[in-house]
Order: sequence, then structure tokens, then C-alpha cells
Amino acid sequence: MTIYRGTFLDTPDNPFTGGGLRVDADAALLVRDGVIVARGTFGDVRRAHPAEDIVDLSGGLVLPGFVDTHVHFPQIRAVGGLGLPLLEWLDRYALPEEAKMADVGYAAGVAAEFVRGLAAAGTTSALVFGAHYADAVDVLFSAASRVGLRITSGLVVSDRLLREDLLTTPERAYTESLALAERWHGVGRNRYAVTPRFSLSCTDDLLAACRTMLDEVPGSLFTSHVNENEAEIATVSELFGGCDYVSTYDKHGLVDRRSVLAHNVHPTDVELKMLAEGGAAVAHCPTSNAALGSGLFPLARHLHYGVRVALGSDVGAGTGFSLLKEGLQAYFAQRLLGDQGCTLSAAHLLYLATSAGAEALGLDEVGDLSVGKRFDAQLLRPTDGSPLAVGVEHADDAEEALARIFTLGTPADVHAVWIDGELLHR
Repeated sequence: MTIYRGTFLDTPDNPFTGGGLRVDADAALLVRDGVIVARGTFGDVRRAHPAEDIVDLSGGLVLPGFVDTHVHFPQIRAVGGLGLPLLEWLDRYALPEEAKMADVGYAAGVAAEFVRGLAAAGTTSALVFGAHYADAVDVLFSAASRVGLRITSGLVVSDRLLREDLLTTPERAYTESLALAERWHGVGRNRYAVTPRFSLSCTDDLLAACRTMLDEVPGSLFTSHVNENEAEIATVSELFGGCDYVSTYDKHGLVDRRSVLAHNVHPTDVELKMLAEGGAAVAHCPTSNAALGSGLFPLARHLHYGVRVALGSDVGAGTGFSLLKEGLQAYFAQRLLGDQGCTLSAAHLLYLATSAGAEALGLDEVGDLSVGKRFDAQLLRPTDGSPLAVGVEHADDAEEALARIFTLGTPADVHAVWIDGELLHR
């Protein structure tokens, strides 16, 4: 067993429903086989376990590992393609990169960059949009396994409107997806996600096949995009005979607790009610929404209807892997909405980046640093004399320090990352 000594910040209780930031200074977590088995003051834990090794994390703040609920593995080299709305951006930047995943060697290089980028940003769990090629998804799972990340991913499937080399058929999608799930689902920390790109590029036959895949892989997730861009939404409505976007999934039984749908910037009230009743979660991707000009996310309306929301980086339309940046941009978006926005504290931002994501992905074992949880954690320790170090030093309390971390923090301030008590990144 190991005693971790430090200042721990987490959100075991939802700040949107009355919870708040939990702060324990000069505290200790006792970790055995990757699980937190005791939490208390350092003095109390040390007296109860005088012979155990101590890892001293003083001089920084320990947060749970971040949980990214929407990020694209093939798009890391497309980050920074600015100046275009969604559909034009896909054609100019994202889809050409996605087509390069047909080259397994190229995909393996991207996968290595991708998992390193997540870990360096303090992200320990992620729901990852995979590739349109099964071999590329294989190398993603292999790379994640080597690093140790908790990855949920799968084959991205489309059968219309995209470039020809990215298309499949319902039959081939079913066969290749099940083969990948058999190889990777439940192996180590990997899980499978059924992943149609979006209704725009998927026929009803393909979406029906996705439902069959989901049912045949117990414990798998479903993920796709919804209501991101107004032009996209209008085209989906035309393709599905006037149907709203959420209903294109719901009519195939794809809106339930297993579902995480990205963006939802422009939902109708009917769609929000449908998501809430189904128990689906929404991945809010604020830097992507801003970079593509998609719009300002209506968080208050989601909360009003009881729709679960967590954060996603959406690399590569998003501007990096750091959920600190996503949290700050989420705060900005709500401020810009004025009376229609939510007032977000640092506790809300931490919750969206950790506990909310864990709940959305069905990862009950992570998300906060309570007894019984896995020790997935990160140490934020800014460089001496940096603006963040100065800000944290002069903060009036821990919540103000956390607000300054979200405002000024970058992956460079992530000093160390653990998954299951195993040190990943320093």
C-alpha cells in the first residue's frame, strides 16, 4: 500500500444540484492495488499505517484525472484549421486526415501522439471517436493499452455523403465492428463504442445495424454527433423526411443510458425532453463550438430538462487536449449567453471535467477521489514564478486557486498523472 500526501480537490457531489468543491489540505489517501481504501488527515492515516511508503505531493494540488467525453483520434494533426464552419472544415481539414488512416503505419504514429497528448493533459479516461478503418482502430487500442489509459472507442461508420474511401456498408460495418469488439472490449481498460459518424452520413439501414451491434456487445457505449451546425441540421431533416436530429437515433433505440451525443448546440425542447427521458448524455465541446462558429451551448436548457452534460475536447476542431481550456471556454460561453446562461464556479468546471464525464461514460470507479474509487489522479504543480504559480499562491482559498488553474493552467502544469495508482506521466 502507498500513502499519498497532499491537498486534494474533487467534486463527489454534483454542484448543479447543491454539491460543492471538496477540499482536504495536508490530507492523505491510502491506495492498495490501485484503489483508495482510506482518506483522512495525513496524521490520522499515517498513525493507522505507520509502515507504508509515502508519496509527498505537497506544493501542488491533486485533482481527479480528467474524463474527455468526445475526442477524435485521427484529427490530432488537423488542429488549428481555423476560419470555416463545420461542413466546410470537415472537407478541408478533417476528412483528408481521416482518409490517411488507411495507412496503418501512419495511423500508428498518430495513435502514439494521440495517447501521449491525452495523458500529458491530465486526461485518464476518454470516449474516443476512432477511425473509419478497422486496422487503425486496432492500433489506437494498442497504443492506449501501452500507456494505460481508460479508452472507449470503436470503428467510425458511414455509408453516404462522405468521400468514397471513408464509406462502408451496413453488413461490413457490423462484421468489422463485432470483430474489433471481440478483440478489445473489456480487455484491460479498453471498452467498445458503436460509432456512426452522424446521421448526415448514415442511412437508416446503417443506424439499424448500429443498434444490433450495441445489443450484441454488452457494456458497450453508443456515440455520435447531434445538432452541431444549423446547415447540418437542415440537411439531416431533409434526408430523414423532416425528422428532428435526435429522433434519427431514437427511432432505432439509440438514445438511452449508453448514449453520449456530442455538441447539441441547437436542440429543440422536444429533443431535450427525449434525451432526458432516454437518459442520454451530451458531450459539450466549447472550444470546437467557438472555433467553427457553431454557436453557444444552451447549458441552462439541458439542466432544466435533466439532460446529463460533461466536457469534450473535440480535437481536432477543438483547440487542444486540455479540459482546463475547455472548462474556461465553457465559462466564457455561459457568460456570453447573458440571462440565458449558467453562472459557473470553479467547482462546476471541475465537476464537468471529472465526475460528470465518469458518469456519462458509466465509469463508476473513477471521477473523484473517494474511498472505493480507483486512484486516477493528476498533480498540478506550476513552475515557480509563473503567472499560475503566483495566482495560486495569492488565492484566498482553494476554490479561488482552482479558478486560477482553469484560467491559466496548461498541460505544462500537469506534473504527474496516475491511473490505478500507476504513474503515467511526469
